[in-house]
Amino acid sequence: MNLGVLLLAAGSGSRFGGGTPKQYVRVAGKALLVHTLHALAKEARIQVLQPVLAEGDDYFAEAVAGEVFPFQLLPPVSGGPARSISMQHGLAALPDSIDLVAVHDAARPLPSPQLLADVLDMADRYGAAVPGVEVADTIKRIDESGRVLDTPDRRNLRAVQTPQVARRAWFEEALQLESEHLAQHTDDASLLEAAGFPVYISQGDSMNRKVTRMDDLEWLRAQLEKNLEMHE
Repeated sequence: MNLGVLLLAAGSGSRFGGGTPKQYVRVAGKALLVHTLHALAKEARIQVLQPVLAEGDDYFAEAVAGEVFPFQLLPPVSGGPARSISMQHGLAALPDSIDLVAVHDAARPLPSPQLLADVLDMADRYGAAVPGVEVADTIKRIDESGRVLDTPDRRNLRAVQTPQVARRAWFEEALQLESEHLAQHTDDASLLEAAGFPVYISQGDSMNRKVTRMDDLEWLRAQLEKNLEMHE
């Protein structure tokens, strides 16, 4: 396994608000994205990390200045107007030696070592895997008017997270097969599924929360402070 990570940080964070993109908001003295990088650094199998940033990003270089990571931090590339296009740009920039690729949201700063190990092990075994957690709420499928169509059995439902991991060749083939529909895919697994590749669910973690709104940021600050107290 030659493993590379695509760190997707090209989103505008429109739901978060504020003048600074959410991935660069400072929490416990560091940009949120830097906490994500240090969490990923606990997985020794990661060889390279490819940042995928918004066009004209002026924040990244300053955020990582002086930080040291065990993996090779590659020069950033610019993303695109949709997630799959950003992933495609990052994938093309990875070294040829990388044959397994993990795609992670920069705004998920607390992936645990166990979560990372589980999803990588499963992807190495089956070809593609994503972490998922059981759905606690009852889910309703509705039509455009809001009328309920049916109630899926939540025992068969999972809320998926990142990193989403697959063989590089699978991602490349899926991008080619779905080239006219890339904007429709809201996660990397759906791209693989549409192209006919099997995707397996590994064990997710409720702590692997995506920072989307301001209250998520307050939650993250509390978790980082708790972790700091535990190691003092």
